[in-house]
Amino acid sequence: MGTSDSVLSEHEEQALFVQWFRRTFPDVRIFAIPNGGSRSRSQGAKLKVEGVSAGVPDLFIPQGTVWVEMKRAKGGAVSSDQKDWHAYLRAIGQTVVVGYGFEDAKAKILALGYCNN
Repeated sequence: MGTSDSVLSEHEEQALFVQWFRRTFPDVRIFAIPNGGSRSRSQGAKLKVEGVSAGVPDLFIPQGTVWVEMKRAKGGAVSSDQKDWHAYLRAIGQTVVVGYGFEDAKAKILALGYCNN
């Protein structure tokens, strides 16, 4: 994944985070919400009818109701749809973490302390 001179992609950062999380907290579940990515117009319309919604965070940890939005360590930006979802989730008492890269997401999850060993 990536070279020392390159910035990892959001996909690579998220994959590293999920691998770390599952190794560190084997009894705590985490799953991805595959909202992003390129799709055909017809596939996008089908998914929208099924409930896909732009801006929903990338990952969910049911224990603690924690949503994780992954961004690249450098150059990642939160969209207006994502900001709207984050505000909604926080307003209903959920926790939203925006991780700017694997290391930032890891530090923020550990800081929550809800699932420390």
